[in-house]
Amino acid sequence: MPIYRLCEDIIFPPAELAARSGILAVGGDLSSRRLVEAYRNGIFPWYSDDDPIIWWSPDPRYVLFPGELRVSRSMRQTIKREIFSITFDRDFRGVIGACRSSRRRKEKGTWITDEMLEAYTELFELGLAHSVEAWKDDRLAGGLYGVSLGGCFFGESMFAAVSNASKAAFVALVERLRSRGFTLIDCQVHTAHLESLGARGIPRAYFLELLAEALKMPTLRGNWGELQEARQELL
Repeated sequence: MPIYRLCEDIIFPPAELAARSGILAVGGDLSSRRLVEAYRNGIFPWYSDDDPIIWWSPDPRYVLFPGELRVSRSMRQTIKREIFSITFDRDFRGVIGACRSSRRRKEKGTWITDEMLEAYTELFELGLAHSVEAWKDDRLAGGLYGVSLGGCFFGESMFAAVSNASKAAFVALVERLRSRGFTLIDCQVHTAHLESLGARGIPRAYFLELLAEALKMPTLRGNWGELQEARQELL
């Protein structure tokens, strides 16, 4: 299969044309408009420091359906004991920076480049990217970030400086999404961590069908922490 080179126009080839590896295209930029268009079409950027921007749409696609979240007994006990304090959108830049540092230590490099960090921070400022923070003793112990469009949350990365912190953040996120009627969480590719929480692989064609349905829902835009506080005040 060919790998496409993007032009200045904000368009992508169909995700179904991705190579067997999942690579669809190279080039373009990380403008907010292009990123949103990519996610809406089941495509995401993933590349290292010295690479051009590479756009992916893997098959199978790893997802978690909110109703299929699996929480172990020990994790339930951790949550019940309130070891971590969970917040939404309180420290987006801190979370993405910690994800970036964690990846560097593990992989001798990072796909969260300076360009990626600034691009997703801009999406956060537009109310389309979100973070979940797990705090312990007033310190950021773990968390995750991603993009939200319609009824789909596109997970990007997570980190844990304290054992179980990222899981606690993820469980809180899934519970929040489920209560809001979200139907799909895009995990992109397999990890044992996500599999243990109930994520599974599905054919890309099926993922694109589910995504199209999820995008019919309105996007919950804005700072989710502030939206939650406002709702509590109304109650």
